[in-house]
Amino acid sequence: MSEAYDVIVIGGGPAGYPAAIRAAQNKLKTACIDEWKNPDGSATFGGTCLNAGCIPSKALLESSELLHRAQAEFATHGIQTGPVSMDVAAMQKRKAGIVKGMTGGILQLFKAAGVTALQGHGKFLGDGKVEFTAHDGSVKQLSAKHVVLASGSQPMPLKTAPFDGKSIVDSWGALEFDAVPKRLGVIGAGVIGLELGSVWRRLGAEVVVLEALPDFLAIADQQLAKEALKHFKKQGLDIRLGAKVTGAKAAKNGVQVEYSDSVGATQSLTVDKLVVCIGRRPHTQNLLGERSGVELDERGFIKVDHDCRTGVPNVWAVGDCVRGPMLAHKGKEEGVAVADRIAGLYAEVNYRTIPSVIYTAPEIAWVGQTEEQVKASGRPYKIGSFPFLASGRARAMEASQGFVKLIAAKDDDEILGVHVIGPMAGELIAEAVLAMEYSASTEDLQRTIHAHPTLSEGLHEAALAADKRAIDMPNR
Repeated sequence: MSEAYDVIVIGGGPAGYPAAIRAAQNKLKTACIDEWKNPDGSATFGGTCLNAGCIPSKALLESSELLHRAQAEFATHGIQTGPVSMDVAAMQKRKAGIVKGMTGGILQLFKAAGVTALQGHGKFLGDGKVEFTAHDGSVKQLSAKHVVLASGSQPMPLKTAPFDGKSIVDSWGALEFDAVPKRLGVIGAGVIGLELGSVWRRLGAEVVVLEALPDFLAIADQQLAKEALKHFKKQGLDIRLGAKVTGAKAAKNGVQVEYSDSVGATQSLTVDKLVVCIGRRPHTQNLLGERSGVELDERGFIKVDHDCRTGVPNVWAVGDCVRGPMLAHKGKEEGVAVADRIAGLYAEVNYRTIPSVIYTAPEIAWVGQTEEQVKASGRPYKIGSFPFLASGRARAMEASQGFVKLIAAKDDDEILGVHVIGPMAGELIAEAVLAMEYSASTEDLQRTIHAHPTLSEGLHEAALAADKRAIDMPNR
């Protein structure tokens, strides 16, 4: 006889584990299955985000940024340190400790909420049945009134540059280097490529980034993207646009990379390590039985409606394995919303106000529509911007690069998009998200008091500038 639950969540990443916790909070008998295993054989929850993505990358970004500041900025403050270097082993040990603490914390949260944690592979068979295969190979069948699929995503391979786990690696492999490569190649100038490239550039590597698209950060507002490209090039990142990799092979003297440049000419490059980060794809292999009834689209994503329902009654899917941006916070909100819907409670995810952040220096963050999108919609709009060079707090921090850009409708003054490049952009964007969640106008922000001196004054001034009423900079 199978073990019966109200809810079984397959996947314990940032979409799955919050779904399980909220379901348990809603007094539903809940189990969460996750198959993650680290190279040392240890099984953990947290998925890619906590184990091999968001958390470890931010740990390395912080460490490398501190090194860069000590080498390039401290003297400006009058701080004399002498030669400063990085102990890569100590840096990696710190990162591993942070990851271990975060992933272990999920088990504590499960215990407190009453979630049954099952480590192994989960497969939805259909009719509320889930096959669970533990890491020791034992198999048992479970049943549930509701099943939530939260299987996450995995790095997308590149046929012309296949992973070998040593010289040609994915984003996880790039987080585990035990020494700074003299020359590092990165395929893909997206969020992951820029963050990883920044880490190893600060630590001393010569970094070449090959991006197949002709435009830099095509998903972002292009005024912001141009500003970012200027700063990255100044930092020493060699970013080559329109560069399509045609082959990569590990040799004795490094990895030989062949690519066609923006005018179609064949080019070659030799690097010590090559990181392939061209995107991610849904991890749905062996997730569904032949009779599950759950449909996948042509790219492997699980088909769902606006509320994350699949075409099968009482079967839901959330996070990276469904449509929408592959962002941990998007998955988390979907997981919580689904758990509330299962319990008969009201839930809604506003897909128009999902923020995006790139944790480089300067940081990049945005929410809502880009100027290009608003312009294409035909809706009359106005723009207000504020440079951090005019911010007393930013200048005191030696972080006056970048700006805040606000886009609003001319007809009713509603804020349509906010784009920030500069210090603490990932934190500043939260105010914009909240404002847009309540359909705020620029006037609402104009009449909101911001503490002085703070970085958040930049958003206040950008809102004022939209109506040519800025105080701390000339109005044009």
